[in-house]
Amino acid sequence: MIEIIKGATKTPVSSQRLIDILKKEQELTGQLYIGYPIFSTPEGRYPIDAIFISPVSGVIIFHIIEGNLPDDYKATQDDMYNKLEAKLRNHRSLMSGRKLNVPIKVITYAPMVINDAEIDKAYPVCTDNNLVAIISSETIESFNNYKQLLSIIQSISTIRKGIKKRTVVKDSSKGAKLQKLEESIANLDNQQSRAVIETVDTVQRIRGLAGSGKTIILALKAAYLHSQNPEWNLAVTFQTRSLKGQFRRLINTFTIEQTGEEPNWEKLKIIHAWGAPGGGQREGIYYNFCTINEVEYFDYAGAASKFGKGNEFGGACQQALDSIKHDIEPMFDAILVDEAQDFPSPFFRICYRILGDKKRLVYAYDELQNLSSESLPSPKEIFGEDKYGNPLVKLNDKSQDIILEKCYRNSKPLLTTAHALGFGIYRKKDSKTRTGLIQIFDHSQLWEDVGYSVVDGELKDGKDVTLERTDKSSPKFLEKHSTIDDLIQFHSFNSTKEQESWLVKEIQKNLSEDELRVDDIIVINPNPLKTKNAVGTIRANLFKKNINSHLTGVDTTPDIFFLPEDNSIVFTGIYRAKGNEAGMVYIINSQDCYDSFGSLATVRNQLFTAITRSKAWVRILGVGENMKLLQQEFKSVIDNKFKLKFKYPTKKLREKLNIVNRDMTEKEKIKVRKSGNSLSELVKNLENRSVLLEDLNSDQVQILKKILEDKDKRI
Repeated sequence: MIEIIKGATKTPVSSQRLIDILKKEQELTGQLYIGYPIFSTPEGRYPIDAIFISPVSGVIIFHIIEGNLPDDYKATQDDMYNKLEAKLRNHRSLMSGRKLNVPIKVITYAPMVINDAEIDKAYPVCTDNNLVAIISSETIESFNNYKQLLSIIQSISTIRKGIKKRTVVKDSSKGAKLQKLEESIANLDNQQSRAVIETVDTVQRIRGLAGSGKTIILALKAAYLHSQNPEWNLAVTFQTRSLKGQFRRLINTFTIEQTGEEPNWEKLKIIHAWGAPGGGQREGIYYNFCTINEVEYFDYAGAASKFGKGNEFGGACQQALDSIKHDIEPMFDAILVDEAQDFPSPFFRICYRILGDKKRLVYAYDELQNLSSESLPSPKEIFGEDKYGNPLVKLNDKSQDIILEKCYRNSKPLLTTAHALGFGIYRKKDSKTRTGLIQIFDHSQLWEDVGYSVVDGELKDGKDVTLERTDKSSPKFLEKHSTIDDLIQFHSFNSTKEQESWLVKEIQKNLSEDELRVDDIIVINPNPLKTKNAVGTIRANLFKKNINSHLTGVDTTPDIFFLPEDNSIVFTGIYRAKGNEAGMVYIINSQDCYDSFGSLATVRNQLFTAITRSKAWVRILGVGENMKLLQQEFKSVIDNKFKLKFKYPTKKLREKLNIVNRDMTEKEKIKVRKSGNSLSELVKNLENRSVLLEDLNSDQVQILKKILEDKDKRI
């Protein structure tokens, strides 16, 4: 069966006819790309009409025409053949001496041509009638370079290479295992290819877990759109500033690979979402919007003061929109948004408004990254309605709503552990909710959408259910390289000093014995406010061992994460770690993620996010009793053979979870504590619902209940 990925094309009618014919052919196998790839030539960029890559047919380039057969069709076939051959000859893996080990054929597909009797057989021309026959006329018994060829055509082989060269001596070292792991992820799967190449002139949503390739896909898509439409003004935007360098490297690599030229950074902007005065690197979507439309701009402090903590960016964006009474001039032809789960709806409305008639807005997000009851509102809630009450955005087509169910970063044991801890699947029961769950999806179908399968029970409210990731959604090669005991480890220490000493020794071993590079290691402290002080002693002790390190956003600009050229290991808080990955991830002070008054969901989300930064091994470290309790949850994950086994909460319980485990402001926390000590204040606050009964601990509730019952008896 042929997998078809449809990009932009100048021959839409004939291209669709080609697709319609080939997708019916069950005997043919391979991948058909329409409007892809783009070659570099001395005359400039040269897009291919279509290319079919098959393990039994090799490579077939399609020259697609609409109308009559042009006189120069033979010259066009020669050009296409020579350009592809020249590109492939740059890759030694496809060569045997001076011979290219890739069979190439060029076919002109001209469905409107009626009489092809006099066509030169060396330059085949196909109509609908003989297309399949000509494709199938020559087959190859064994095409061993198929996967390698596919990787080169997709440009993934170049992009997957690390910034720093890997030196491996021992076949069994962690460095060797990581190298093989990276080589195994050599090709985009069908859904990823579709997300990169398929372009719609309206809103497109890309959903998937951490590690499903969203950031690489957006980078490739931005480069592809720029290559196809160099005159367009494009924007790639995001929340985590340390992603900026990664996006620039990926887009630059892909564009050069495809076109032989660097991107025109004036037309393709990698731009932060918020932004600030100062120009250049400080530009932002929101700031530029305010400046161009002459409305008031708020920095973070000003927005927090006016709109309240937690609504800084949303409030600022909404006020900017509300302040404009005139038509908004388009600023971009397409906008690509990464980490969409971190943005408020008003920001998306700004993006939507600053696009032209074609609303090419692509937003990618992690279904589970936020661990909220709904990872992101519906398109109707985000973009709103027209004056007739109809949603401005409807995702009616599969090409508009792409789900990436495979995870290519985290192994099944690691990802399941992250979800179990994040949701509190095996946490001891809470007296307020009578369940260990901290939070859960309102829409249970999301579990199956992102690659979990029901192996027992039912995924329905109030029903017992057991979920497990499949080999399809979590490929086995991600875990086969190491034992489970090595893939994920919990370590509890009696003191912070013990934790620090163990970590320094392990990092030293990683570099001296395990053949890991400095950019294979990330050290994460989940609490961003404590990170600078928490990592100081560890970094000092590493320096004594001649191991350099840097704290992102402190020792570097916010746009830089890794510093492999300086032979320096990354230390980071959780927010700067988002969007980045490494082979070995150390999470220190994890005890802070077991429990937290007024922000339990937040600290569990921090732990979940930290674990999912790892593409091979993770070490979860902590101190004291809470760390031991966290270890008990992990033991339950092991005992249940890395399955999620729980009773799916009813709507009523989900509402209670959202109340009990909601994030409180500092003012709310102070009020709850004071109310617990003052009955008169408590009654008043309970009456006006500024404090909820669920906020109190069970002892306080029982005392209050007993007092009221005793009063009733006396009456």
